[in-house]
Amino acid sequence: MKKLLFAFTLIVSTFLISQTANAQSNQKAEIENLLFAYRDALNASDASKVIALYTTEGVLLANAAPTAEGAAAVIGTYQYVFDNFKYNLDFTIGEIVVNGNYAFARSTSKGSFVINASGQTMPDENRELFVLEKVKGEWKIARYMYNKAK
Repeated sequence: MKKLLFAFTLIVSTFLISQTANAQSNQKAEIENLLFAYRDALNASDASKVIALYTTEGVLLANAAPTAEGAAAVIGTYQYVFDNFKYNLDFTIGEIVVNGNYAFARSTSKGSFVINASGQTMPDENRELFVLEKVKGEWKIARYMYNKAK
């Protein structure tokens, strides 16, 4: 009887660990999709697509710029950026950690941007930290901070 109970416990434990690992993997894949959707919206200079990826109370901590808190300030910052620059960046995800309805992701981006006024192309390379929140079953950017890699 003890052997049977032990075998049953082992099978259930293995199943639960497997299910947890699968759920964690699914969460990370959803977050990767969010980060790449952000990259695509950034490269498309589409402030409405960017803001759709944020929570309504999202915060943007942009390099060398004032903190933008809340949807109106965040979209205003992106609109200003897109009015003045055109980006062509690719993202590399370095780490994703999920804990319940919150997660963080660390990434780097590399590429270039065009200064719209002059047409000059400049190289660009950044380090990013995303704090994410699951809202109504969907991952959103709650906080986003980046700075220059060099």
